[in-house]
Amino acid sequence: MKMEDIAKLAGVSKAAVSLALNGKGGIGPETRDRILQIASENGYRPKSRTSAREAQTASITFLVFANSGIVLEQYYQQPFFRELIHYIEERCRASGYSLLFSSVDMSTFDEGIRAIAEDKRADGVILLGTNLNKPMLEQIAGRLNGPLVVLDTCFETLPISFIQINNAMGAYQAGQHLCGLGHRDIGYIASDIRIRNFDDRRTGFMQALQENGRELSPAHVFSVAPTILSSQDALKKRLSAYRESQMPMPTAFFCECDYIAISAIKSLVELGYRVPEDVSVVGFDNISEALIVSPELTTVHVEKERMARLAVDMIVEAIESGSLVGSKVLVDTQFIARGSSRSPDPAALEAAANAVR
Repeated sequence: MKMEDIAKLAGVSKAAVSLALNGKGGIGPETRDRILQIASENGYRPKSRTSAREAQTASITFLVFANSGIVLEQYYQQPFFRELIHYIEERCRASGYSLLFSSVDMSTFDEGIRAIAEDKRADGVILLGTNLNKPMLEQIAGRLNGPLVVLDTCFETLPISFIQINNAMGAYQAGQHLCGLGHRDIGYIASDIRIRNFDDRRTGFMQALQENGRELSPAHVFSVAPTILSSQDALKKRLSAYRESQMPMPTAFFCECDYIAISAIKSLVELGYRVPEDVSVVGFDNISEALIVSPELTTVHVEKERMARLAVDMIVEAIESGSLVGSKVLVDTQFIARGSSRSPDPAALEAAANAVR
């Protein structure tokens, strides 16, 4: 009798069986009693490694490689990561695991991997992969001995478990929203630091424009720092120069993340533009600050709670079963229309049409 057999008889997952047999939280009392009864009736005996585990507190490490563009040293204060960590902590607690934190400066990448590999406190690792490329992930996975789940990026050819946002879908939704409102001259404000998430978002957005007979003019593409919530002088200078060229301003901008969108709104307002009367702005991530900015930000909601729950459940199952077979999970997005977007002013549409003629 194996854990898989008990799971089938009880009609639950193998992870639930593991939680019941190890006396951990995360399942209801009736489910626990049913699992234990089936195990007892079938003479199930846990492996010795499980008995050894009972003498210690099970833990998971949340690992971050910081100081690399989008992921700062104080990453835990950045809205997106702050919310993600909150949900990971909640799920770990519900599953009977403590959460440890480990941050490695990107400038000491090799030494950091070695130190993590030698640290035996945790039973598995959830790695924030936002700013990591494929060779880096290969190197990390090759040095770690236990289960590993990577959050917020995905490389399909790596034998690693990934939980990733459906970035292309979210940006596609944003593009469809702006086209549906009637915008024809749409601008794009990109991050000047490139990661795979942003590249996928551009792909999805461009697909929406193409399907709606729109084109993205190179003159309408701007780039800014992705981690500044205030207005940015560099963006203001570029927008001012564009205005002085007598070319019509785009009637809407899609921004690769909410940080950029909020910074864009503040920059546009300081230049005398009204959002959304003159220019609509759409972001991506739905961080808590999206509800504080005025007007409230139209954005793409990322299911951070679901991503956290999936990551913890996946790592717990790998720890308890001893399986290192990877899985790739793509989590869809939801589009949220708020006050920063609306249909373009008819006068703006006419100006754009005259410019084309």
